[in-house]
Amino acid sequence: MDFKNQIKALGDRVEKLKAQVNTEEATKNAFIMPFIKELGYDVFNPFEVTPELVADIGIKQGEKIDYAIMQNGEPIILIECKHHAAPLNVNNASQLFRYFHTTKAKFSILTNGIEYRFYTDLIEPNKMDEKPFFSFDITDIKDNQIEELKKFHKAHYDFENIVNTASNLKYTSELKKLIHSEFTNPGVDFVKHFAKQVYPSVITAKVLEQFTSLTKNSLQQYVSDIITERLKLALTKENAVIQEQDAALIEATESSNNSQIVTTNEELEGFMIIKTILRQKIPIGRIAYRDAQSYFAILLDDNNRKTICRLYFNGAKKYFVTLDEQRKEVRNEIASLDDLFNFSDVLFKVIDSYEKAKETA
Repeated sequence: MDFKNQIKALGDRVEKLKAQVNTEEATKNAFIMPFIKELGYDVFNPFEVTPELVADIGIKQGEKIDYAIMQNGEPIILIECKHHAAPLNVNNASQLFRYFHTTKAKFSILTNGIEYRFYTDLIEPNKMDEKPFFSFDITDIKDNQIEELKKFHKAHYDFENIVNTASNLKYTSELKKLIHSEFTNPGVDFVKHFAKQVYPSVITAKVLEQFTSLTKNSLQQYVSDIITERLKLALTKENAVIQEQDAALIEATESSNNSQIVTTNEELEGFMIIKTILRQKIPIGRIAYRDAQSYFAILLDDNNRKTICRLYFNGAKKYFVTLDEQRKEVRNEIASLDDLFNFSDVLFKVIDSYEKAKETA
């Protein structure tokens, strides 16, 4: 199992067990030690993971950090643990703040076994930042977060590499929170920024109140429009794949049945009539046919996905058939080949639709 699946599996396990884990010690054993293990460290080897690391600070003697991940006899990551139901905040991180500058560790983690917050000293050397540069919920961890977490794995740990990306991670995270806040409840400055660009007069308190509501609604509509467009694009791509698969299946089926196919003179005469009609719109060289057991298909550019029409001449009744937007057959019974000339406008519309789709592709 690769690292991504291991972390996902641990997240699922945490979600299932959290109701049964009632103490901080149980949180360590059930959630946090397995997490350290998934980072590639031997939790039972004190040369790799030291529990209850003593860090004397001034007059405070015997102070202990829950876990220290070690490298070459020195701690590189300090971990402070809380019960999984306890919220994580600055007060909970107070021990980490004290320990950080007394050891050689450059990273520290505050966790309750569900949420993990990673800290370093981006603002002032040897002084732990008040805000984490990286955080995630292991029960709802995203793929991009797993990729960042992987950098802390024993097999991939590279201090310089992590530090180089830590600043971007931190500020990206803070910007996302700010954007979320403004989208949910636009602030005065945020609203004024847009109102001044569209409102032609002074921004009074009443105007500001009006634009606060307008800005919030506009943001929500904009996001909704983006999602709708992406869904449409995804559906279009999915439909194209389905059509390609259908065409391939039809082609394979027809190929396997080729020995049983007989192209009649009547079908060829129908093909010539269709070419005669369409030569007014396109070069006749673009019009081709493929015969099947049940019908005679006339195609644009010899492409199965560009059916112009189908002729059903093998039964007691004859049919001229086109396909609608869902590629369902639209049947028209005909008495004779001459009736094909009655469908000139229909054929022109089919060609126009393919040519238009080609221009916008």
